[in-house]
Amino acid sequence: MVSKKQIVGSFFGFVFLYTTLYGQGPFRYGTTAASFLELGVGSAAVGMGEATVAAVNDVSSVYWNPAGLGHVRGFQSQFMYQPWIADINTTFVGLAYNAGRYGVFGLSIYQIDYGSMDVTTLEYQGGTGEKFGANEYSLSFTYGKRLVQWFSFGFSTKLITSQIWHSTASAVALDLGVLINTQFLSATGDRENGLVIGMSITNYGSRLKYDGMDLLVPIDISPYEEGNYSNVTGQFTTGSWDLPLLFRLGVKVKPIVKDYHELAFAVDALHPTNNSEHLNIGLEYKLKSPGFGSFFIRCGQKALFMDSDDQNRYGSSEYGTNFGLGLNINFLNNISTTIDYAYKSLGILGGVNLFTITFSY
Repeated sequence: MVSKKQIVGSFFGFVFLYTTLYGQGPFRYGTTAASFLELGVGSAAVGMGEATVAAVNDVSSVYWNPAGLGHVRGFQSQFMYQPWIADINTTFVGLAYNAGRYGVFGLSIYQIDYGSMDVTTLEYQGGTGEKFGANEYSLSFTYGKRLVQWFSFGFSTKLITSQIWHSTASAVALDLGVLINTQFLSATGDRENGLVIGMSITNYGSRLKYDGMDLLVPIDISPYEEGNYSNVTGQFTTGSWDLPLLFRLGVKVKPIVKDYHELAFAVDALHPTNNSEHLNIGLEYKLKSPGFGSFFIRCGQKALFMDSDDQNRYGSSEYGTNFGLGLNINFLNNISTTIDYAYKSLGILGGVNLFTITFSY
């Protein structure tokens, strides 16, 4: 049996790990690879402005906070499709299984496809007639468990691969997360409806370095001598790039909890290694229909109070407001389906739509 002292110790150990990892100085804009890991997963979370580290409790926990996976019951699958800008598309497929006292196991793949592009050279700047593609994906194995009613933890191990035509780069990474349920600010006095504290560290791992046949190039090792090998196979050596390491600390509270109505408010504070600290905030209204399911309305704002070096100001966000809708339908034998939609604002780039469907058995 895990004692309360051990749980509290692990909590402070988690915070100590954060302070060790993030003892850094200036912002490192544009210094990380695999930026698709920062785009977000799940329409419900995105609709709340990505303020979800303390609110997530479904398969999308494998992305936001592995500890949330410990709240999944039975078997759950989730599918997300997100058309991005410039003909770029992202997809997410996740599976989770509750193995009882052994915890919850999850498997997921998150992929981004950059589409097809023309091959150009200095001689053929209009294109050679060839096409090339680029894509990246993250394959994750996640474990989450509720040790006691008020505390859960989780971790993910993942393989991250980036491919541009015939060149690839791979890295391995680890995600860690915890969730703490309290009775503080509970509208009903129950711990289930009290303040929730969530924390996660994501993308802590090795570096990405590209290698492949596209980096091979013929060279003349002695350009001023004749009779030697004039086309020796050489290779460009690329640099290695860090992953976008990110620490999230957030809270969720339910100021309204009624028989048929529920309102949740969430705030996340984020500390990335490739940008400045900022806040995400979100709201979710839930209308319950006994015997049928629930209807959700969500809205949120991402990247509040981000430090803008070029303008030297705080408070504003370069993004607009996100919003979303959700419908949960219950069937017999504890089977349910949830359909979620979200609109994600990208500021001057416009906005994108996310579509997610979740099946629970």
